[in-house]
Amino acid sequence: MEGTVKFFNRQKGFGFISGDDGKDYFVHFTALPQGVTLRDNDRVSFEPAEGDRGLKAESVKLLEKASERSDQDTGGEVQESAEEESEQDEDFEEEPAEEE
Repeated sequence: MEGTVKFFNRQKGFGFISGDDGKDYFVHFTALPQGVTLRDNDRVSFEPAEGDRGLKAESVKLLEKASERSDQDTGGEVQESAEEESEQDEDFEEEPAEEE
C-alpha cells in the first residue's frame, strides 16, 4: 500500500502515515530501513498491519521526498493564489465607490 506521511517526529522516532485507503497508520522508526528518516508529506509504500493499539505501518519504503514533489502536489500553488486573492480583496475594500 502507499500513503503520505502526515507527520514524523525524528527525535521521538514515530509518526503517522495517511494511507491511500483513507486510514491513518502509526509508524515507528524500526519499520524504516537503516539510515532513512521521514519528513511530513513524503510519499511512502508500506505493509499495513494490526498493532496492539491499532493500525500500523511495517516495511516502510520512501518513494518520494516531499521536497522533490511539485507545488501542486503539496498545495503550495493553491495557497499562493489564495493569498493573491486576499490581497486583491483588501485593495477593493480600501477604495469604495462614491455615489453622487
